[in-house]
Amino acid sequence: MASDAIEDAGPDLTRGVTLADFGDKPMLRGHVGDKAVLLARVGDEVLAVDATCTHYGGPLAAGIVVGDTVRCPWHHARFSLHSGEALGAPAFDPLSCWRVEREGGRIVVCEPTACASQPAPAAVGQPEDIVIVGGGAAGFACAEMLRRRGYRGHLTMLSEEADAPCDRPNLSKDYLAGNAPEAWMPLRPETFYADNDIDLQLRVSATRIDVVARTVASADGRAFPFERLLLATGAEPVRLPIPGADRPHVFTLRSLADSRAIIERTRTAKAAVVLGSGFIGLETAAALRARGLQVHVVSLDERPLERVLGAALGDFVRVLHERHGVVFHLGSSLASIGAQTAQLSNGTALAADLVIVGVGVRPRSALAEAAGIAVDHGILVDEYLQTSVPGIYAAGDVARWRDPDRGDTNRVEHWVVAERHGQVVAENMLGVRTRFQDVPFFWSAHYDVTIRYAGHAPSWDAIEIDGDITARDCLVSYWKAGRRVAVAAIGRDVQALEWATALH
Repeated sequence: MASDAIEDAGPDLTRGVTLADFGDKPMLRGHVGDKAVLLARVGDEVLAVDATCTHYGGPLAAGIVVGDTVRCPWHHARFSLHSGEALGAPAFDPLSCWRVEREGGRIVVCEPTACASQPAPAAVGQPEDIVIVGGGAAGFACAEMLRRRGYRGHLTMLSEEADAPCDRPNLSKDYLAGNAPEAWMPLRPETFYADNDIDLQLRVSATRIDVVARTVASADGRAFPFERLLLATGAEPVRLPIPGADRPHVFTLRSLADSRAIIERTRTAKAAVVLGSGFIGLETAAALRARGLQVHVVSLDERPLERVLGAALGDFVRVLHERHGVVFHLGSSLASIGAQTAQLSNGTALAADLVIVGVGVRPRSALAEAAGIAVDHGILVDEYLQTSVPGIYAAGDVARWRDPDRGDTNRVEHWVVAERHGQVVAENMLGVRTRFQDVPFFWSAHYDVTIRYAGHAPSWDAIEIDGDITARDCLVSYWKAGRRVAVAAIGRDVQALEWATALH
């Protein structure tokens, strides 16, 4: 914690507080020296952990306590208050726990204590070989959780990427805008994989799965045996057949290499055209404006994000971007791309020495389909994220899972969903039999506004707005068949978190 923040850090917990100091709240933020510490009441216990989320530094005191867990209001990470363990992504690092003593009626926080580790699963019955195809959110989270839970078998990750698993949401946010150094991007340092005996194979393409021999073949002729297999192949950007789309200044944005290449182009570019008014397109537009480029957004939609957030929030987002200098060309598309210009379908010519195509992605399910694994606009999995072939799982953007309560299937392209998919798969590979039941969640940053969205509403019957969108203080609810199925929040982080928790 910065020294100038001590005055706002709450009471000195080494001097003690009383239960009355909590008021009617379950948590109390204080400090021990220059370290912010959170006290939480769990039944008759008072527990102490670090007060800051290990993901992006969210203030846990502004979150909620559920059972013996604390949940971050920013990105819904979950931590055990007893052990400090990060139970739910996007956080992976644990919180420090602190020893608490009772001195009469006072509660005193002492020194940090060792976090209790999860018991390792029995060695008998563990699979000898686990292969993970994919180096994104789901693949990383699965590998990390397998080792965290004490798996000691051979663990291989095959990734087509040139870089180790990275913080993909930042590729279109702070990193692209120039506000986050590349050192922040890896989910773990390079040494993590060797230290945890994870055989991370970069620039390796899986080409065939033999479900009988239980092997994965790679493009370089090798075969990787498995007892358990995770397909975390993700999704790939849709590429439109636009004349000129193969020019060197035209990009899609999916990988760290893509973001690096766009950043390099911004050093000389002056005018950018972004095709697509979804989250990636608009976050990219905001990032390019932060770098001083002229930015035009081209989209067939009538308003940005309307199909996901509705008309009112879509109009708000459009005005927000326009106030920051973005020019929209809605109801139009790109007819062709030249060396310095982009021609729109309505005949307008725009200056463009940088073009980003962000019109969506499609699941990469061909590898599974060729192996005879059931697919339908994604790889079909049950509530345990297992495919039609026992011992083979799918997670992340490529997985379409069954919701046993609603009786339908979902495929959701959200970062936190992918990570939590991977964590559930790890548990199930070790025989725990955990259903995936988390409420989908994502966040999207546009300049100084962050939208947090929980639930899943591909369509809705009605939208209810509580608060004032233009005042950046609202909870927007999406209703289907008399049931609230999703919420979007601006300035209402705790309400969104509470709703998602209640639905879980």
